[in-house]
Amino acid sequence: MMRRIPALLATLVIIAAGLSAAGLLGSCQNEQELLKKKYIAEGMVLYRSQCQNCHQIDGTGFEKLIPPLTDTLYLRQNRDRLACIIRYGMDEPIVIHGQLYDQPMIGNQRLTAMEIAEILTYITNAFGNKQEMFTIEEVQRALDRCRQEQTGP
Repeated sequence: MMRRIPALLATLVIIAAGLSAAGLLGSCQNEQELLKKKYIAEGMVLYRSQCQNCHQIDGTGFEKLIPPLTDTLYLRQNRDRLACIIRYGMDEPIVIHGQLYDQPMIGNQRLTAMEIAEILTYITNAFGNKQEMFTIEEVQRALDRCRQEQTGP
């Protein structure tokens, strides 16, 4: 925990500076807006350590092997599957921006529901995307559902 504090503080300063420059830090924000910004900031840190190697810092993916995270329509239409993809991976082909991607993605079972919610909130609000935040409860429901589908009744 102590190791995360300096990195977290540095990240929050950078995020605050960026949000301030973009005019997004105001005094008239409700708790939900502030929580979403916190999730985005935490999600960015997690994305950089867990996802960036494959999906790149700007979410553009890697050539024709790793899909970009810039397809807002795909993210919206598959919102209920995204937590499961992060946790358990994906081995089926997908089409993003008209390009077929068929390389398997490994999952990360070490991430908590909260960390997945933060990553997803970041991804769905970065790279040209602008969507609602993911809650821990929403992610946990999705993970429970896909775990049941994998193991059966």
